[in-house]
Amino acid sequence: MKKNKLKNHELDRLSEILESLSPSAMNLEMLDGFLAALICSPNLILPNEYIPIIFGDDEDAAFDSQEEAMEFFNLTMRHWNFIADELQRSLTKKNHVHYPIILEDENGIELGNDWATGFMRGVSYCYDDWQEFLNNEDYGGSIIPMLMLFHEHDEDKETRTNPISVEQRKNIIIHMIAGLAHIYRYFAPHRVKAPEVIKSSPKVGRNDPCYCGSHRKYKHCCGANQPTIH
Repeated sequence: MKKNKLKNHELDRLSEILESLSPSAMNLEMLDGFLAALICSPNLILPNEYIPIIFGDDEDAAFDSQEEAMEFFNLTMRHWNFIADELQRSLTKKNHVHYPIILEDENGIELGNDWATGFMRGVSYCYDDWQEFLNNEDYGGSIIPMLMLFHEHDEDKETRTNPISVEQRKNIIIHMIAGLAHIYRYFAPHRVKAPEVIKSSPKVGRNDPCYCGSHRKYKHCCGANQPTIH
């Protein structure tokens, strides 16, 4: 069993919570891409900073209970750790790659657009940290597969990708997976190690230390930005 890997029913539950929060919240595939980009980034992004982006722009996004909120944070942090573990293994184990969550459409085709959208949102959030990479002639091209899928359906014809066939899409996704490993490798010498996160969902008081490892009180950290609990 891979460390921190969510079981299928846990991924289904995480997807269910995301869908119930808000129409503008990320879906599971977007979340996977978004977390991957943040994990690749050289500077540590704490949960209280990135979790509001996951919820989208709906100010009325809400959990049904404190238990559901803690379940969401637990599942999300475990998934973060799983992606980080997989990408770290790609540095030390030959031919090892992280396989992202890419959902199939009604025809059974893995499109990858949502994953690329989530990834590019992560890049945009940390854009200043990515400038050097994007301008690097040896590594910058690793992000091209993500950009192709991200721009596939743009309204602007100038940025829209040319029509992508089923076979081309498969190849783009293969290159996207390889590109993710290259990006992680590029930032490895500069990356700040993330703090250890929880493996379960304990009760957290508003004045208790935040479970994300920031050493701040929960009410001033992750607790300050979570959606309302009905």
